[in-house]
Amino acid sequence: MENKSKFTIKSIVAIGIGAALFFVLGRFVSIPTPIPNTTANIQYGVLSVFGIIFGPVVSMLAGFIGHTLADLSWGSPWWSWIIASGVFGLIVGLAKKAINIEGGKFGLREIIIFNAVQVVAHGVCWVGVATVLDVLIYSEPIEKLVAQSLGAWGMNAVTTAIVGTLLLFAYSKTVTKAGSLQKED
Repeated sequence: MENKSKFTIKSIVAIGIGAALFFVLGRFVSIPTPIPNTTANIQYGVLSVFGIIFGPVVSMLAGFIGHTLADLSWGSPWWSWIIASGVFGLIVGLAKKAINIEGGKFGLREIIIFNAVQVVAHGVCWVGVATVLDVLIYSEPIEKLVAQSLGAWGMNAVTTAIVGTLLLFAYSKTVTKAGSLQKED
């Protein structure tokens, strides 16, 4: 019987590297904001690159594992936001089908698709998933969560737009375009 598992060595290594990068960036490169318990984060830009290159499962697990490790390094995990990071990776990873980064193309069309998806994904995750789970799991007051969720959505969308777009553009330039190699005589 043939094994058709999506977990190849390449995807497992990508999950590990993605989680490690998410952890290091989340733990040591968070940008403080005036909103309590909310930082601007560049790790979502990196996580989105893993999503576009490797797909939704890799980026979902890298985000979930990386965020868990980062929270554990601070003391205790905040599960609502950890789950939201995994959902963000999943949603952005689904855009892999619309953006053929392996074809070496990341032009205006792909930049618009990428940024539309990541802005929506951040909204779903921080205004939706994290907020609802904060109320359900931790009984957090909704008044506190409004500033946190809107702040996280806006700041993470901006940092992902900058970091993710630049990294994907740079990555696309390293990919050999189909049909660009010619046989020498």
